[in-house]
Amino acid sequence: MTSLSVGGGQRNLRVAIVHYWLVGMRGGERVLERFLRLYPQADIFTHVVQPDRLSDAIRAHTIHTSFIQKLPGAVKHYQKYLPLMPYALEELDLSGYDLVISSESGPAKGVIAGPDAFHLCYCHSPMRYLWDHYHPYKARAGRLTRALMPVLFHGLRQWDTASAQRPDRIAANSAFIARRVRKAWNRQADVVHPPVEVDLFGPTGTVTDRYLWVGQMTPYKRADLVADAFTRLGLPLLMVGDGELSADIARRAGPNVTIVPRLDFAGLRKAYAECKALLFPAEEDFGLVPVEANASGRPVIAYGRGGARETIVDRETGLFFDEQSVDSLIDAVERFERWQGDFAPQVALANARRFAPEVFDARIAGIVGEGLSGRFGAAKAN
Repeated sequence: MTSLSVGGGQRNLRVAIVHYWLVGMRGGERVLERFLRLYPQADIFTHVVQPDRLSDAIRAHTIHTSFIQKLPGAVKHYQKYLPLMPYALEELDLSGYDLVISSESGPAKGVIAGPDAFHLCYCHSPMRYLWDHYHPYKARAGRLTRALMPVLFHGLRQWDTASAQRPDRIAANSAFIARRVRKAWNRQADVVHPPVEVDLFGPTGTVTDRYLWVGQMTPYKRADLVADAFTRLGLPLLMVGDGELSADIARRAGPNVTIVPRLDFAGLRKAYAECKALLFPAEEDFGLVPVEANASGRPVIAYGRGGARETIVDRETGLFFDEQSVDSLIDAVERFERWQGDFAPQVALANARRFAPEVFDARIAGIVGEGLSGRFGAAKAN
């Protein structure tokens, strides 16, 4: 257990981790698990929780919820209560904690930490629906929501910017997100890439001619782009994922495209290791999938914006394409077919190790150590 040296004595470091909501296990929750490994004594604070959809590692901790949890239908429809979440965060009592870590993608950083506490915000992204994705979200919303959004979201943006001044330090999960933090919040952020369990993946001696796409079939993941491009190309493709667009993707995919809603981990690991290349057409904040593909010894064909620019090395561990269009992706695949003989799996494996969990641990521990140094008199984290 992490402790503090205070005036020659020791006391346990009291840690609170604030996570926006706990309703499933995705990338943000995997980062939360890593924070809990670093600070096993931590208590968790969140807006709503569905314990049966969480890992044992998260359920093992004390979880406090905001008043949102008690509102009608909040567990399933929590996002409808977004305008109340700033008030809910400010009602959470964190006065007894030395270290507060807010995990921000939905509202989390707006808590009020004690005057002597060190508050680190780990930002997966400033709230997309308030900032760069506002207009796409508005276009897909119902009539009543569209009518209310201009007024409600204007106030939420003001709160979001004001509450961004509360953390003592901000860490962004990529340089791409650090730029968005600076634009939305006018704050500088350290770049700390999220931890990827690269040792769970590895190469195989059997590589097929089949390409691979993995993800949730939602609009910004651009599964439609991949299905359309490969239907024209006629090359074999495996698509692993489900979501609101799954029926549409199935209708537009040609006979060369195989779609499966999900694979268990062993099946996913095999799909990565055996694919000719992974396709990554989305503009992601970071993107775990390309790193997992490189950790499996396979190259990536990625849209050249967002987090992929930090995880993939062009013409070494994959290739980029410049536009989210069918023609641009087809051109990239054709370039890849000519370039693939130059690809070296060992280079991809070495690249993936830059994102190993121990790298994340060291960066976070260093930031927290600096933040706690000098507090509580001559306090230091041990």
